[in-house]
Parts: sequence; structure tokens; C-alpha cells
Amino acid sequence: MATKIEIKEKQMTTAPPLLVQDARYLQEIQRRRTFAIISHPDAGKTTLTEKLLLYGGAIHLAGAVKAKKAAKHATSDWMEIEKERGISITSSVLQFDYQGLRINLLDTPGHQDFSEDTYRTLSVADAAVMLIDNAKGVETQTKKLFEVTRLRGIPIFTFVNKLDRDGRSPLELLSEVEQLLDIQCAPLFWPIGMGRDFKGVLDRREKMVHLYTAAFHGQKKIEATTISVDSPDLESIIGNYAYTQLMEDVELLDSAGNQFDIQEFNKSTQTPVFFGSALTNFGVELFLQSFIKMAPPPNGYLNQNKEMVEPKSPFFSGFVFKIQANMDPAHRDRIAFIRVCSGQFQRGMSVLHARLKKEIKLNQPLQLLAQERTLIEEAFAGDIIGLFDTGQLRIGDTLSTSKPPTVFHEVPHFSPEFFSKIRPQDPMKRKQLKKGLEQLSEEGAIQIFYPYSKGEMEPIVGAVGNLQFEVMKYRLENEYGADVVIERLSYDIARWVVGKDFDPKLFSQRDRTLCVMDKDQNPIILFKGQWALRHAMNDFPQFKFLMTFDQHFKDEI
Repeated sequence: MATKIEIKEKQMTTAPPLLVQDARYLQEIQRRRTFAIISHPDAGKTTLTEKLLLYGGAIHLAGAVKAKKAAKHATSDWMEIEKERGISITSSVLQFDYQGLRINLLDTPGHQDFSEDTYRTLSVADAAVMLIDNAKGVETQTKKLFEVTRLRGIPIFTFVNKLDRDGRSPLELLSEVEQLLDIQCAPLFWPIGMGRDFKGVLDRREKMVHLYTAAFHGQKKIEATTISVDSPDLESIIGNYAYTQLMEDVELLDSAGNQFDIQEFNKSTQTPVFFGSALTNFGVELFLQSFIKMAPPPNGYLNQNKEMVEPKSPFFSGFVFKIQANMDPAHRDRIAFIRVCSGQFQRGMSVLHARLKKEIKLNQPLQLLAQERTLIEEAFAGDIIGLFDTGQLRIGDTLSTSKPPTVFHEVPHFSPEFFSKIRPQDPMKRKQLKKGLEQLSEEGAIQIFYPYSKGEMEPIVGAVGNLQFEVMKYRLENEYGADVVIERLSYDIARWVVGKDFDPKLFSQRDRTLCVMDKDQNPIILFKGQWALRHAMNDFPQFKFLMTFDQHFKDEI
């Protein structure tokens, strides 16, 4: 049975609109910190997220990602299928206050089959935390996601996880990060041993050793025990071997290691490195305390005129980067997630919807902690807010109070690699199937394509990963009551076609290709293999075949 989600109304008085010169206005923007955590699957990302919430004071008992029935599930994994599978399927927005700052934490799926959701979420982050498994180092999905953050030019923190287990030497891991990702590593903390011999970490700036203590199941905070690295008692506490190794490592790092440079960090050419064990809570609070001192305040965003819209602009602006339907299955609701890019948001304000070219009123803004919601009165640049949506918002839509309305570059669509035809087992359930597919498409979980041929009735569903079909089937059956049959197609490449005088008949008679339309009636070609794509590119040099597509700016491509 679905659990009813209550909306808590904050006891706040509505303040008059603030001007840019208002000191509180600027202070509110400056205290925002918005970041995402990226990693390969099973590196411990959702566990780290849960522990950051614990130490940030947002929760009092941390959940388990792979939990027993009686245990508490991870806060950020709120979907039933996430709890069953022990993986993150959709990005979660988690907001909390910590030491005077408003933190917007974005927990993203690590599994490559849900990478499109992660790409979109990274478009609203001002910084990223790259989580690395102590034993596995830089893995495939970590590298892909790192490149997305690099394209955005946002600062990157590195947290080496699972020090309570045996793994590779820290020097080897840092060397791999530098070689594979082409970024300098500046370790601010340094581990003392690992696995059964893990003794703690050294804070290189404060010259203090934080001794390792494991929390029972990691559900509650642990009290840190510290000792100066110069204390004569340190050797007897951690043992002769660990002490000798630590002194050798410190000498090597001081003489040959990279010293932390805040300017290089802000330019994304250097990453500060932290070590710990998210499962046992060790090192999490140390990281959080360093993060709030180093993470940047909100960044500006380029508009359609390639002008930078600064956070302190007097006009409100924001864009939709995520749609989530049925967070409350009992009420079939739909939430649009918005990054506030500039100005101040106030409950009940009227804004211009750039795509629809009309004014809309925003009455129910929500602060989010995964599935939990709190009705709020205001938000500022850098915040992530949720809005109840009746279907008029799409991913990439811009809302603003400026005239003419601000338009940001749309969050691009990424070309899928897997395709299927979908039909209901019960023909009487076609309406439920149609509604479910449309809503899942609007969330960005899948993409729907429609044949040019009028005789074809069944839509074609495209996905970045195979597992998305499993999730789609689960949600169609459990949220929309539509049992479906999935018929896999043999196409494996999709490209949007841009160019004058396009005619679908040019591709309708070709082997190994299929011409379809996306939801905005833009032509897209499905190919069976790279050979078919290259052949089409050679035969039609007047067209561009695009892996990503921006509806707002297609005329500029």
C-alpha cells in the first residue's frame, strides 16, 4: 500500500520583494551550495549521500542501501524498485542546512543505463564529488561522468571510499586519477593503513590524526578521536609499522606532492582528495566540514543571446531539469524540479513560460528531501525547488520574470541505443499505456518515437540502457495498471537529422534504417550498426546527424 506523503507548511510570514541591494538577498545567494555526487555503480555513492544527510542533521538514523526487510532504506532511494534492487534509478534532490549554509545535494544514479538522468542533473550542479572505490580505482562510468563535469567546468572533489577494506595503495590511486582524467590530485587528508590495519587519516593542513572508529552499522554519528601528528604517543597508538609508513608518506607528499591551490580547483584543473569509509561513517564529517569551506556559491548561466545571467540579477529565472511523476502513487502527482538560476523566487509569483509564451502562476513551491516535501515561501539562486505540474512543463523549459523572457539552452536529449515496440497485453488498456509512456517520456526516463507511416500504430521506445526497459515495465504495471509486451528491435544507433529539404522518403527505402519522429516531430533516423550510419552520412552530406539535440536552438546547429 502506498504511503501517503504529507506536505508540511512552514510557519513563515511572506516578506515583501527584496532588491539586489538588500543585504539579506545577497547573503542568501552566497550561502547556497549545490553539488552532485558521481561514481561507478557500487562505489558507495548512495551510502555517502545518506551519511552526509546524517552529519548534516537532515536525518537522525542513516538507512541501508542493501537492507534487510526490517532495516531502514536509504533516504534517497524512495522508489519501491530501488528498495528491492538496492540501486539508484532516478536522481534525488536532498536539501538541508549545515553551519549556516543551505545545501542542495543531488544524488544521481551510478548505473550506466540511467546516465541520461545523471547528465541532466549535472547541468544544475555548481560542484561535483567524485567517489572512487579504494580497490577498483577509476572505473568506466566514473570516467564518463567526469567528462560531463569537465564540460561544465565545475570544481571537483574526490573522495576515496571503503578504506575499511583492503585495496590499492593511495599513491597508485592518485597516479591513476591524474593519468586517466588529466587532473592534478592534491590530497588534503592521508590514510593510515587500510582494511583490518586501517588506523585513521591525517589532516595534512592541521597536522592532526583522526583515529579510526567504526560506527555500529554506520547508522549513527561517531565521535572523532584526534591526536597531533607530532605527539610522542602517536607511534604507540597506531603501531610502529603504521607510524613509519605514515612518516615516509608525509615526507614524500611534502616534497613531491601537489599543494592545494584554490584557483586551480575552481578552474577544474586540480581536485582535493579525501579518504574514508562511508559505510562506517569515518571521514564523512571531515569531508563535509572541508566541503563547506571550499565549494563555490551559485554560478551564472548563459542565455539564448550568449549573455551570462548572474545569480544576483534582479529578475527571477530558472529552468526545469527533471520531471518526476507518481512520487506519491496514491495521488498520481507530477513534480517539476527547477534550478533557480537568478534572483529570488516567491510563492505565488507570476512568471513567463518561454516555450508556451504565456504567464503562469507558481503557487505550491516545495523544498525536497527525496520523497518528503515541505511547502516554502521563497527560494534563491542556487536552490533546487519542486513545483506541482499539471503537464505544461517539460525538461529544459525556462521560467523567468524578465521581459522578453530569459531562455537558457535546453537540457539536450541524448540519443538512445536500445529500441523496442510496446503494446498492451490487454487492448482495453491502451489509454493507460499511452498516458504512462507519455509521462515517463516527459520525465526523460525513456524517449518515444512515432513512425511516419500512418499504418504503424505502436510507438517505438528508445532508452540509453537496457535496464530502463525493465524499470519502464515495472512502473507501467505498478503505477498505471498497464501490463505490456516488449518487442525488442535490432536498431542500435539513433541520430537526429538537421538540414533543409528533409524528406523521410529518402530513408524509407534504405536497408538497415528507419525514419521516425520524436515528440516534437523532429526527424530521427534509427540505424542497424555503424556501417549504415556512415553510408547515410556519405550519401547525404547536406544533413547533419546529431547524437544530442536541443529543441530551442536547432536552427543554430
